[in-house]
Amino acid sequence: MSSKNDNTIENIFKKPTPSNISWMDIEKLLISLGAVISEGAGSRVRVKLNNVRAVFHRPHPGKDTDKGAVNSVKRFLENAGVRYDGI
Repeated sequence: MSSKNDNTIENIFKKPTPSNISWMDIEKLLISLGAVISEGAGSRVRVKLNNVRAVFHRPHPGKDTDKGAVNSVKRFLENAGVRYDGI
């Protein structure tokens, strides 16, 4: 995993939850973890990782993901068996 992805996963699991993580950085992290990403209707993005599925909404008009969406990504990663113990 690249240092950029390391930084992204660290921020996702950080407490308190940050609200300034770029959605593109989250997508790049998911892809590096082996996730399959497909486009849904509108701003929806379908993600499958380790047979766990989720649907997220890309933020717009900005690029940063809000705290609620970051928490959803964190729960998705935990359900898919991804752990981060680096904090």
